[in-house]
Amino acid sequence: MDRKMLQHLFFLYKFLFKLLCYPQGHNLKSKSLKYMRYESMADKHTPEELLNTTLVFEVEGGLLRSNSLFPYFMLVAFEGGGLLRGFEGFEVVRRCGRKVGVRMMEDETTRTSFLMKDVFGDMKSDCHLIGFGTSNKILDHQLFSLCKEIYLASKADKRRWRALPRDKYPKPLIFHDGRIAFMPTYLDTLAMIVWVPFGLGVGILRIIITMSFPYTIAIPILCFTGMSGRRYTRSFAKNKLRASSTNQNKSKGTLYVCNHRTLLDPIYISMAIMKPVTALTYSVSPLSELLSPIKTFHLSRNKEKDYKIMETLLNQNHDVVLCPEGTTCREPYVLRFSPLFAEISNDFIPVALDAKVSMFYGTTASGFKFLDPLFFVLNPTAIYHIKILENLLDANIVEQSRIEIANRVQKQIAEALGFQCTNLTRRDKYMVLAGNEGVV
Repeated sequence: MDRKMLQHLFFLYKFLFKLLCYPQGHNLKSKSLKYMRYESMADKHTPEELLNTTLVFEVEGGLLRSNSLFPYFMLVAFEGGGLLRGFEGFEVVRRCGRKVGVRMMEDETTRTSFLMKDVFGDMKSDCHLIGFGTSNKILDHQLFSLCKEIYLASKADKRRWRALPRDKYPKPLIFHDGRIAFMPTYLDTLAMIVWVPFGLGVGILRIIITMSFPYTIAIPILCFTGMSGRRYTRSFAKNKLRASSTNQNKSKGTLYVCNHRTLLDPIYISMAIMKPVTALTYSVSPLSELLSPIKTFHLSRNKEKDYKIMETLLNQNHDVVLCPEGTTCREPYVLRFSPLFAEISNDFIPVALDAKVSMFYGTTASGFKFLDPLFFVLNPTAIYHIKILENLLDANIVEQSRIEIANRVQKQIAEALGFQCTNLTRRDKYMVLAGNEGVV
């Protein structure tokens, strides 16, 4: 059998396959199919109708704000393979003369058997499906041929789209991982590639300045390089801070209780109060300890041992910074507080912290944690908001349990930042992001 005969048989097979699998009643060009320009489906369908309706979306046209798939592939390349792999992927795209993003599976057999049989094989012919997308090419796709209505959004419509409000999320976004803090579009990725060589030098300079100079000199220089902090202090807290700074003969140190955004939290608190502090950490790499301009002590997660460590430091007149969450949280949420600090002392100062970065996150759950401070100082700009709050514990403190005190301080810090309180812990975070309990 020659090659021409094989080609004829192949085309005949495709023709018969289409004829048998897609009768005229299901053809996309059937007059019964209704196409509509994009409008709010809520105007045409009640919420009860939409609950029993299957929606078919073109991913880049109907779900994503950007029609370009480059940011999403770049994000996978960078987070999955690291910075160098991201650079290589960018270089490959740049060298190609023609850029084509594969929108749909073009293999007839694979597409038909998977989408039509496995996904919608059990559906009745009278089921109500609604399609949603932007490209007219979806009209030629067999999956959309099952839709009785198709909504098309123009490019002008998509330009008016806005990010989905946080309160509209199907479930709260509390934990996420990765280093990139921006959407890696083509131009933004190019800016990142250009910045990184200079950023390494700037980051090393920032570290040297912080370790070598007193805060009165280091803070203005750091602000000039793009790293800044803003302190918000109420009058009562100001008086307490002033008394803590001027009283050299005080018998005990001051305990600062804060939420946890990055490893640099204690350093920024130290800069805000313009005096050295001791950071209590559950896990920190030797490199982070080496680069830290303040003292650090490890907690063991053993209640009795940690109690003795904290009590000893405070009795030795050390000002101590403690993050009762036990782990960082990037989103506007405050994790559950450990009540250990309330057992040590009732005389503590709550501090609310928030960190904003422009390019890289300085935290990770599944990556190399020793690089956390390096990624933070690698940002072109970074700003910390430090709010020193009042201790709102009243005279009836004895009647409250330590857990109630911890919950009250958690709520106070969350309200100061406009965040939400959660009952989630370090274990919950690491189970979601890394598949382990975060035990170190």
